[in-house]
Amino acid sequence: MDVLSGDISVMVFKQVVRDGAGDISIDSRLLSVFLELDGKKTLSTVAQKAGMNMGDMREVISRLLDLNLVEPTVENVLMLDDDFIDYLNTQLSLAVGPVAEVLVEDEITNMGHIFSQFPASRVAELVEMLSSTIKREEKKSAFKLSMVNKIREKGY
Repeated sequence: MDVLSGDISVMVFKQVVRDGAGDISIDSRLLSVFLELDGKKTLSTVAQKAGMNMGDMREVISRLLDLNLVEPTVENVLMLDDDFIDYLNTQLSLAVGPVAEVLVEDEITNMGHIFSQFPASRVAELVEMLSSTIKREEKKSAFKLSMVNKIREKGY
């Protein structure tokens, strides 16, 4: 199976230093991505920082893999669990009504992920985006506060 097949946005890569690699010529785009790959950031985060879309990121990572400069980390990326998603839907529905589940699904898709595999590292961004759909300030504040508490409880 190709390591870059499917959704690569949640993948994490780290730099590889090998003896006897010789002279390697890479352009500034590859170098900027290479320098960001620390074994902790998802490719989605690196792409945002580098101002790239995921198609460009796929090409860059493919080239860096070909050059043996990076490798995927073996650690799994922490994903949101069903309990958290249910809580998120419930809290948002208190603020915006029954359209909450659709808003959550749409925002996850807009962020380049699928509903069942949303990285916990992007949960604060998701909550912020969803809170912008809440018009009444007191409901927006209550939603954010409840979500911050749940994020802390879950350790995300």
